Amino acid sequence: MVKFIRIVRIFLYCSAFLGFSATSFAQRSTADSLKSMSYIQNEFIRVGIDLNLGGSITFISDVRKGENMINNSDWGRQVQMSFYSGPNPFTPNGKEPAPFWRGLGWNPIQSGDYAGKRSRVLVHENEGKQLYVKCVPMQWPLDNEPGECTFESWITLEGNTVQVRSRLVNNRQDTTQYHARAQELPAVYTNAPYHRMVTYRGSKPFSGDTISLIKNHNYPKAPGINWAYWQATEGWTANLNEADYGLGVWNPDVQSYCGGYYGDGSFQGGSKDASTGYIAPLHTEILDHNITYDYHYVLILGSLDQIRGYVYKNSPKRTLPDYIFKKDRQHWILQNTTDSGWPVNNGLQIKLRENGSLISPPLVWNAKEATELSFQAMYTGDTKTAKLYLKKFGEKEFKEENAYQFDVKSSGKVTTYKVQLSQNQNYTGTFDGMKIVLTTDKPVRAGTVYVKSVSLKK
Repeated sequence: MVKFIRIVRIFLYCSAFLGFSATSFAQRSTADSLKSMSYIQNEFIRVGIDLNLGGSITFISDVRKGENMINNSDWGRQVQMSFYSGPNPFTPNGKEPAPFWRGLGWNPIQSGDYAGKRSRVLVHENEGKQLYVKCVPMQWPLDNEPGECTFESWITLEGNTVQVRSRLVNNRQDTTQYHARAQELPAVYTNAPYHRMVTYRGSKPFSGDTISLIKNHNYPKAPGINWAYWQATEGWTANLNEADYGLGVWNPDVQSYCGGYYGDGSFQGGSKDASTGYIAPLHTEILDHNITYDYHYVLILGSLDQIRGYVYKNSPKRTLPDYIFKKDRQHWILQNTTDSGWPVNNGLQIKLRENGSLISPPLVWNAKEATELSFQAMYTGDTKTAKLYLKKFGEKEFKEENAYQFDVKSSGKVTTYKVQLSQNQNYTGTFDGMKIVLTTDKPVRAGTVYVKSVSLKK
């Protein structure tokens, strides 16, 4: 599954993503995309959403400078919501997607589609201190195909930051549970001067350790776009100009990021020019046909020190991960199996299948911090064994050398299984992922497992 997710990400973000590289297919912005604007402002920052583009954020400026930092070259840019699911290709009622975007599958975005059909705003409120917008998004790969869903955003200002809550509400007729795909939370496009992409991607988050410069330059004459992707272990990435000033993106729940720069080497251009910097925090998620999916992010305007300083000041105290599946999947995904779908009610009801697994989102912990894994679950059927895999920080795959097989009971009662991690001599250093193979029995007998929680403990 990890390999599959990586292939999906490479395809989505490296070959054909939203408004890029397909000049023969992607519409260009001939009209002013900054009409029908709604703004809020404080002493530091001015933010505007375009009501002709589903309420996407099309304008952010430092009030002292007045310059718009957001790129609006086509409707695949802006700061906007964007989601992915199956089927792939997505052909509702036989309508075919544009050939170049066929591989994106189900992909509603907030601004509009590749052909220039704009999303429709249903509700807009501007109270002076908060913007609210609700829209029907458009399927990017299709010409004039509204999504069977709604997007909502609540936008407020706090000092030099833009605080955004976003919500997807699905109402799809297709009830299939498609595999998890990487979601942009959100997609952020800045103008060419903000081309220096910086982040922290080391194994010692919130220690003041050295930051990294993500070098990813895609030239217009190249055959495709190859975005970079990385683990931002402090949860933020920023696009800066040569003076180390720009826009940071912080999603507190996300460590997977994707992005880069597209354009020539002059690093010049404004809101309507093609050259742009791109950042997207990513969670790989299952999007059920009826899901309500919420997330929160912060856009931070300022110098590198101000951006990172804000994240440090406002991040919750680091604790060992404690995933309780009470109301949602906690960003875990399924491999080779399915669960009972949305809504989640006090646990994940998962079918037992061969190699059926539960895989964590990216996280970081050191072996010295946690000596035990607690797995709370109820098995039905006749399962006897399960297996835990841990992934070393920076490695691409789960390896057998970092695995733990443990016994389980098909008693029909909730049981807490404790795996002593130090029993494996390879349990040293830093780790960044977990996978639980829910049954290793062969053949797998019919049954289910109700997973209540997964926790690392000292």
